[in-house]
Amino acid sequence: MATEAQALQLVALLENELIRRRGDIDRHNAYYRGKHPLRFASTEFAKFHGDRYREFSDNWVQVVADSPVERLTVTGFLADGETSADKDLWRVWQVNGLDADSQLGFLGAVTGARCFVLVWGDPDDPDMPCVTFEDASQCIVAYEPGSRRLRRAALKRWQDGNQDYATLYLKTEVWKFCRPLQQQDKSPQMADVDEELKRWTPREMGDEPNPQPNPMGVVPMVELPNKPMLVEDPISDVAGVVAMQDAINLLWAQMFTASDYASFPQRVVLGAERPMLPKLNSAGEVVGKQPVDLDKFQIDRVAWITGKDARIAEWQAANLAAYTGMIEVAVGHLAAQTRTPQHYLIGKMANLAEGALLAAETGLVKRVDEKTLWYGQGLREMARLIALAKGDDRKAEALRSGRVLWAETESRSHAQLADALLKLKQLGFPFEWLALRYGLTPTEVSEVVALREREMEMDPVSEITRQLTQTAAPAPQPAAEPDDADEDETDAGAAA
Repeated sequence: MATEAQALQLVALLENELIRRRGDIDRHNAYYRGKHPLRFASTEFAKFHGDRYREFSDNWVQVVADSPVERLTVTGFLADGETSADKDLWRVWQVNGLDADSQLGFLGAVTGARCFVLVWGDPDDPDMPCVTFEDASQCIVAYEPGSRRLRRAALKRWQDGNQDYATLYLKTEVWKFCRPLQQQDKSPQMADVDEELKRWTPREMGDEPNPQPNPMGVVPMVELPNKPMLVEDPISDVAGVVAMQDAINLLWAQMFTASDYASFPQRVVLGAERPMLPKLNSAGEVVGKQPVDLDKFQIDRVAWITGKDARIAEWQAANLAAYTGMIEVAVGHLAAQTRTPQHYLIGKMANLAEGALLAAETGLVKRVDEKTLWYGQGLREMARLIALAKGDDRKAEALRSGRVLWAETESRSHAQLADALLKLKQLGFPFEWLALRYGLTPTEVSEVVALREREMEMDPVSEITRQLTQTAAPAPQPAAEPDDADEDETDAGAAA
C-alpha cells in the first residue's frame, strides 16, 4: 500500500503529463467547435482584416470528425465460449446511458487522440456498477514499464466551483485529494499564499475512508486510443486537418476582400488635378483650400472631375472563380488525406449506382473498422472490469478473450442488405447471427426470436413450408453413363 507522500508524488507526475497533453486537446476541440484563428495571412492583410474575419470559419474539421463517429455503434458483448451476447452486460450498458455517452467518448477520442472509461462499484446497488466515459483533458493512465496494456495507476483531475479535485486509482487503493482553485491574476503579495494553496490535501470523505480499498484488484480506468503508435502518443484525426482548414479560411477571407473591393469594374482618373474644396473661416470668408477626402468617393462611388486633360481608364473585375477553384482543390486534398468521402465535403451528389457509392465510401469504412479494432480492445477490458465490480471472476476471465459486437459500418440500402443476408441464410448461417448482422441489438434479436417462435406455434405448417421453399434447391442430376450395349455399337461403327 502506498503512503500519502508516494500518492502525492504520483499525482504530481501524472498531473504534469496531463498538463502537457492539454494544449493539443484544447486546440483540437476549439477547431471542432469552429473557433479558428486567421493564419498564414501576410502581415499587411492580418493588420487590416484580421479583426474583420475573427469570427468566421468554414468548418470542415467537424465533418471529418463526425463522419466515423456516426458509424460507431456498439450492439453487445460476447464472452469467450458463448454463442449469444451477454444480457447482463448489455443491461449495465443501457442503465448507465452508454448508448449515448459512448458516442461522446468516441468523438472525444477522434478529436483528442484518446478517451477513457471508468468503472467503479455502486455501494447502493452491487449488481449495477457505475460506468462513465471520460475526456482526455481530465484523465491519464500510467502503464507498467515496457507495456502498453498493464496499467499501473490512473488519475482523474477536474474542477468544480472554487475547488480542484483529483482521484488517484491504484491496484489496491484509491486516493482522493482537493485544493483551492488557482487564481489567474496573482499579486506579488499572494505568491507565498498561492504556493501553499496549490498543494493537494486529502479530501474529507465523512464516513468513507481515504484511501479506500480497491476490491477489483486492477486499475479501474481504461484508455481508448485513436491511431495508436508503438512508441509515440496516439494521433488525433483533427491534427492533420488543422493546417488545411487554416488555408481554406484564408482563401475565403481573401475572396471576401476581393469581392468587396474588386468584384466590380474599377475606374481610375488620369491627368486630372485632385479636387479641392474651399476652406472657410468663422466669418464665411475663403482662407484656403483643402483636398477632397478620396475615401468618400470610394463610399459614394461618385467623383466630380475637372481638368481639360482628364480621362478615365477601367480595370476589369476580379475573377473570383480562381478562389473557389482553389478552395475546392483544398477540400479535395482534405478528403483524400482523411479518407472522408468527397460527397460528405463537397456536397454534390451525382446519379451514382449503389455499387459506385459503396466504392466511394471504402476509405471511410476501413477507417471506421480500424477504430472498432482499437476501441474494441478497451471496451472489452471495460466489460471485464464490470464483471470484476460485480464480483463475477469467472465471467471476467471469459471476457478477457471475448469480443465487442458492432453495428454494420457500411452504408447499404435495406434491399441490398436483405438480399445479402438471404444468400447467407441459404448457405446455412443461423438466424440470430444474421439478425445481428442486420444491425439489431442482442435484446432485439431475443425479441424477434420469441416472436418467430410464437408464429410457429400459431401456424407451424405454413412456417415450415416457407422455410423449406426458401432453402430448398434442386439437386444436381448425375450425367448419364453409356451402358455396355451402346459402347459395343459405338466400337462396331468405328471399325466399319
